[in-house]
Order: sequence, then C-alpha cells, then structure tokens
Amino acid sequence: MRIAMWSGPRNLSTAMMRSFGNRPDSFVTDEPFYSHYLKVTQLPHPGAAEVVKTHESDWRKVVGWLTGPIPEGKTIWYQKHMAHHLLPGMDCDWMKNLSHAFLIRDPHDVVASLTEFIAHPTLRDTGFPQQESLVESIRSSTGKIPPIIDSRDLQSNPRAVLSKLCDMLGIPFLEEMLSWKPGIHPTDGCWAKHWYSKVALTTGFNPHKEKSIPQPMELEPILVGCKEIYQRLYKLRITA
Repeated sequence: MRIAMWSGPRNLSTAMMRSFGNRPDSFVTDEPFYSHYLKVTQLPHPGAAEVVKTHESDWRKVVGWLTGPIPEGKTIWYQKHMAHHLLPGMDCDWMKNLSHAFLIRDPHDVVASLTEFIAHPTLRDTGFPQQESLVESIRSSTGKIPPIIDSRDLQSNPRAVLSKLCDMLGIPFLEEMLSWKPGIHPTDGCWAKHWYSKVALTTGFNPHKEKSIPQPMELEPILVGCKEIYQRLYKLRITA
C-alpha cells in the first residue's frame, strides 16, 4: 500500500511522518517534490540551493520512484506530501493507485508558524487551496471523501484518531505509532536542520498550545482565504 498524506506547511506533518516511520511495516518519504518545487519557483526558502542539489528535482523521476517497488521490503509506503508542491504542468495520473489522506490545521496556527520561516507568505504557500482541490478531485473520481484529519483532534486524542485513520486506510493500528525517538531522523530531507527544530524535541504528539502571536494587517486577507477553505475541509474531517 502507498499512502499519500497531503498537508500544508506547519501542519504537524513531520510528526505524522514520525508516527508512520515508527511502524515496522512502513517506509516513509519526506516531501519528495520539494526539490522540483524550489527549482521551478526559485523561492528563497531556507537551504533552497542545498535541497535542489541534494534531492531529485525532476518530478517525473520522482513519480517513477514513488510508484515503483516499496523500498526495504516494506509493505506500506507512507509519502509525506506538501499539497502546494504540486505545480501546474505536473501530471497527476500516478495518484490513482495510491490511498490518500489529508492533514489540516487552524489557519492562525499555520500562518503564525509559517511566518517564522517565510516573511510574506501567500495563500498558495499555505497549501489550503491545493488541498481542497485534491479532496474534490478524489471525491469526484471515487465517490468517497478521503480521510481528513485536523491537527488539534490528533493532538487531543492521537490513539483514537490514528486508529480511525488506519481503519479507513485498511491497515491495523499499531501502538508504535504513538511515540518515536527524538532528534533528526535518517528519513528526513536535508532541510530538516532548518525546519524541524521543534519536532526534533518530541517523542510523541504533544498537546495543543494556543498561539497568541499577533499577525500583521497585510496577512489578514490570507487568513480570511485560508479560514474559508479550512472550515469547509473541517466539516469533512474524521473524528474519534
């Protein structure tokens, strides 16, 4: 089984990858289209040049790898994807043989965290529009709503939410998914040293903490746009 987990930045996506990475039956991949995304957009993300140099930047070769044999003899391939890494012109036919799930987070928390790395993010940088488009595409082609997880639900009751997710994906829930070793992991992309300082300190899903960081007025239109999409996706989420 190949599981594509579509997230936006700062959505607890690395913690979720840690969870699946601790399963003995799973191989995990960290944002395989990030190098292509940076090469095409030329965005000044932290460590961008190193990312493009170190990781495959041809999306077609990445797709060939993602749909090929599962590495290390595992039976599950968990693929952590950023929805905004799917750029115009990228063929999406390869997705039809994957199981898809989505991870969302309150826009205020997303933007507050994202602005620590990107000074002036756009709506597309949050991944919300792309997530909604993917959900609608999957619902249209399959007649079913793919699993959508809200990060706060996950933090509040990880065992129950992960159990429900696994049930919907048709795989067993394993206790190993609730904890992991701290630090940077070998499966992390080379960008981990820039983006993963907080998750590197964790050994499990930490309880939610309210963020009280005021946002600049110029970000208000982005927050409004994010919130509209988030509320529509939130209504479709799975619950414990």
